[in-house]
Amino acid sequence: MADDKRPTECSNIYQFTVPDLLHNTPVNFCQAYHGKVLLIVNTASKCAFTGQYEGLEKLYSEYKDRGLVVLGFPSNQFAGQEPGTPTEIQNFCRLTYGVEFPMFAKSQVKKKGADPIWQYLGETSGTYPKWNFYKYLIDRQGKVVDVYSSISSPDTRKFRNAIEALL
Repeated sequence: MADDKRPTECSNIYQFTVPDLLHNTPVNFCQAYHGKVLLIVNTASKCAFTGQYEGLEKLYSEYKDRGLVVLGFPSNQFAGQEPGTPTEIQNFCRLTYGVEFPMFAKSQVKKKGADPIWQYLGETSGTYPKWNFYKYLIDRQGKVVDVYSSISSPDTRKFRNAIEALL
């Protein structure tokens, strides 16, 4: 008997399998996140926007029971602002900002040479990250509904309203 909760088709953002940060274990997005609202963010530990980890974790903590999952993807492509090893990144995020949301392996996010998930996000939204902490809001059907630049804080009412509308 098939699991009624398991989707019959995994398309859109759910087609990807990406290694997690610490153990490099593949995470199948269809199995892990199908039907969730996703906020996918390219992150860095030594950036002027690094403080956004706090707001992202607050969103995750507040809305995870309603179906929001924040997904962090460290990238070292902008001014070398994420030079650490996976363990260093994980420790920094957890100890400095209390990050509990899922973090994935370092990613290539720029248009030229982007990892498949970032190529998908860039092509479907029309926007590739131009710096760290670009945020892609994905609805429960796996479609990109909005992109927020680095300067868009996760703490604003407008940002929260956009997430709440999808929950």
